[in-house]
Amino acid sequence: MKKGVGLRAAQRQILRDNDVLAALDERDVTDIAEGGRDVSALTDKELLEFIMAANLLYRAGEPLIDDGRYDFTYVAELRKRHPEHPFLHRVEPEPLALAKSVELPTRMLSTEKAYDFETITRWATRIEKAAAELGFAFDRLRFRATPKLDGFAAYDDGEKLYTRGDGRRGTDITRAFERGLKVAGTGERGQGAGEIVVSRSYFASHLAALFDNSRNFQASLIKEKELEEPAAQAIDCGAAVFYPFAQLPQWVGGWQELSRDFNDIVDKLWTQLDYDVDGIVFEMTEDAIKEYMGATRHHHRWQIAYKRNTETREVRVIEVVAQTSRSGRVNPVAEIEPTRLSGALIKRATAHHYAMVLAKGIGAGAMIRLSRSGEVIPKIEEVVEPKEVVLPQSCPSCGSDLVWEGDYLTCLNILDCPAQITNSIEHFFKTLGNIDGFGPSSVSRIYQGGTRRIRDIYSLEEQDLVALGFGPKQAQNMVEQLQRSLVEPIEDWRFLAAFGVHRMGMGNCEKLLSVFPLTRVFALTAEEIVEVKGFSDKSADEIIKGFSAVRSEFEALYALGFNLIVTSRQKEGGDRSGAILEGKTVVFTGTMSRGSRSDMQAQAKVLGAKVGSSVTTKTDLLVCGEKVGAAKLQKARTLGVKIVSEQEYLGMVAGAES
Repeated sequence: MKKGVGLRAAQRQILRDNDVLAALDERDVTDIAEGGRDVSALTDKELLEFIMAANLLYRAGEPLIDDGRYDFTYVAELRKRHPEHPFLHRVEPEPLALAKSVELPTRMLSTEKAYDFETITRWATRIEKAAAELGFAFDRLRFRATPKLDGFAAYDDGEKLYTRGDGRRGTDITRAFERGLKVAGTGERGQGAGEIVVSRSYFASHLAALFDNSRNFQASLIKEKELEEPAAQAIDCGAAVFYPFAQLPQWVGGWQELSRDFNDIVDKLWTQLDYDVDGIVFEMTEDAIKEYMGATRHHHRWQIAYKRNTETREVRVIEVVAQTSRSGRVNPVAEIEPTRLSGALIKRATAHHYAMVLAKGIGAGAMIRLSRSGEVIPKIEEVVEPKEVVLPQSCPSCGSDLVWEGDYLTCLNILDCPAQITNSIEHFFKTLGNIDGFGPSSVSRIYQGGTRRIRDIYSLEEQDLVALGFGPKQAQNMVEQLQRSLVEPIEDWRFLAAFGVHRMGMGNCEKLLSVFPLTRVFALTAEEIVEVKGFSDKSADEIIKGFSAVRSEFEALYALGFNLIVTSRQKEGGDRSGAILEGKTVVFTGTMSRGSRSDMQAQAKVLGAKVGSSVTTKTDLLVCGEKVGAAKLQKARTLGVKIVSEQEYLGMVAGAES
């Protein structure tokens, strides 16, 4: 957005329609976007709210800031403060307000990001390790590199075109093809994931005077309203297309060649297409290794995107202020002399903890060197001239005395500290992921009205919410959403992770529940936790302490009857050896008639199966719904994989579950 212009009418309307602003107002959003407020000066709530607003506007075709600043400044700051924040470990959602959301034919994940060659090297090392475990020679493996298009992500199954949505559910935008949108490359439909893009040169010569940016134009191609003439002309002449990832220009070679010619490969691919590119995607080509490495809930482990950005500056610290996080840790934030770094006006920088502040002398008047890179923005690289440090004595949120816990000054007032309570409530609902309407503004209003526990929120009725200042319709929707969160299936590890116990992010929760049932975890000893791979003595002690703090709230909420999907685990004594799917690798393909593919995958995991995304030599069973691709069937037959219909599969598991 242009300096000093403020939000456009369309941007204001999108933010209001989606009710994302609470801690911030529209003037705050403008000020942050224009660099008037340093990112490190934002509270956690303000930072997340700005990120959500920027993401919403970007994906709705009304960008607030460019993709580089979004990644390198705001998301990176969130990653620095809270590496396990749920927002960082789920697919950044497209707005679903375009139409009713529908299940995607396959999950569309985000891509892990790298900002230097060292990160790419670490990624390759993980692939080398996986290759060794599978018996592949690393020096014979092939890597692929393709441009990362900066367009509107979509998925084409041959009959419908979907927005990416939240990675699981999107919206049907087939109307784009009905309006004449062409497919780049071969021109064939059904090539899966891709991006709706517009030629960079065509945009500059024909559309720049009409649209603020290409994202704004790309979104106009799929809106429900009648297509405007500039968009129709761009489609007619082929300047606007759906570009399947399968058709992208590519480089393929071994790791030795990739590491030697990395910069040349990146430079060539970055400029090869007449479309906006915001990175280069590197991936492993061997299906067996891809299957073995799998994916997180956010990205495929066998794939990574390289982006560029870095800059440094020396600046003077004015003072160091304290901010209380959800965990009770009080984080030091250095207010600095305003300075421009990579195009943004920086006024604050976050230090890791007060032990670092003491050790390095980050006090008022200190001279520090800041850097801007993808991982930490801005990061205190070095203290050039240290000064005396003054430590806070009380919590800035509730005034309670602070105590040292390791490197951190901590507020122990868990029950009454406003910052800890509201941040914990927000974390619970965000982590559940099956409830809307309980963002920062709603939670703040509920807290100010005297409701301080999540269990009590579930007891609120419409008239209670109206009394707190919510409109009647909004109150009705919120009560319905609370009921939805009870009824809609969610994984038990997600439910446990929602309580925000330190060291118990979603990955560790799933790991623990693969060994112990949910009803047992609060009675576990440190010795039992340490026996689970990945948990140390120190983390076990912290986990037990954290479980003790949330046990009462957990038991009250668990008693409400959430519809929990039980994590597959090995029972003591190994009495599951006779289960029909035990240890089998199952792949689901096609459109299922008796439920969503994700539900069937979850059921298979409960029965002891490993669920794959593609047919490989490790696949034992291919379950076919309707509209299955011929290539996948042929590959299964060639590899000798057992192929069954959805009905046959359901008959098999009916016996296994009884």
